[in-house]
Amino acid sequence: MDNFRAYRINEVDGKIVAGFETLSVDDLSEGNVVVKVSNSSINYKDALAATGAGKILRRYPLVGGIDLAGTVVSSDDADYQPGTALLVNGCGLSETRDGGYAEYARVDSASLVAIPEGMTAVECMQIGTAGYTAALAIHRMEQNGQRPENGLIVVTGATGGVGSIAIDMLSGRGYEVVALTGKANEVDYLKSIGARSVLLRGELDLGKRPMEKALWAGAIDNLGGDYLTWLTRTVDYGGNIASIGLAAGHKLETTVLPFILRAVCLLGINSVDTPHDLRHTVWRRIGGDLRPQHLAKIGHNTIDFDALPAAFQAYIDGTVTGRTVVNIA
Repeated sequence: MDNFRAYRINEVDGKIVAGFETLSVDDLSEGNVVVKVSNSSINYKDALAATGAGKILRRYPLVGGIDLAGTVVSSDDADYQPGTALLVNGCGLSETRDGGYAEYARVDSASLVAIPEGMTAVECMQIGTAGYTAALAIHRMEQNGQRPENGLIVVTGATGGVGSIAIDMLSGRGYEVVALTGKANEVDYLKSIGARSVLLRGELDLGKRPMEKALWAGAIDNLGGDYLTWLTRTVDYGGNIASIGLAAGHKLETTVLPFILRAVCLLGINSVDTPHDLRHTVWRRIGGDLRPQHLAKIGHNTIDFDALPAAFQAYIDGTVTGRTVVNIA
């Protein structure tokens, strides 16, 4: 197999250095399946890793990219024959093993998921880890009794990839969704993908009491910090809060009162280490009842591989709306 291009992240003298390199398959992390990568995507986590703004990689050097989609080139697993279309999200990519920002990837077959019937590689990367995380959150909430008839669901960090796809999926399932954002210029966008109404962060009173007026039947939170604290105070009896991100901070200062008086449930969502069977179940739902209806709007950003290095800073600055697909092939 010929040498190929990869976007690799290294640490030199305590600083992150990332750029294109020429590699061979033998340079990649061990795995029993080699995939020709057609597409990847950009997540906030990818931007943190590539810029050094966050400590993501656990060893160096590694190829970046926590998502990939493509076709099998060679395989030691009889379940994945050459030509099979598949995807990988999370599972240690760009954290403990080489990721999707390369023309070829070598992966463990246990991390592979067949592309859902009727979906393309590009659509799967428009969804990617962000959309998978949103679907996992909804799945966990519904396992715990969340239903559309229970009432409003609020989604924080609404214009990001997770938030946007969560709004779309929830709306498609019949939930009434309220979007919370700091971007006043994106109200029309949020309503166009399924939000019933939009709250602006700058106009929000987070309150100070251990419990405030109950406003929500449930929540998907991408912010953490004071906003997650506010959600614990304002989610109604038996409601679920799916905790996904920490864009506003990693600390949580609350009391036990919402949990023992309102039976609020705080669900931690980890998309990296999802057990194999659950991962496949969620992706089947993404291809079925959770399939997004507005991917053309949410995933309209598409860049070529060469443009990847210049794309990360916008994620760090918080100016990106929706999802970005990277054309690797």
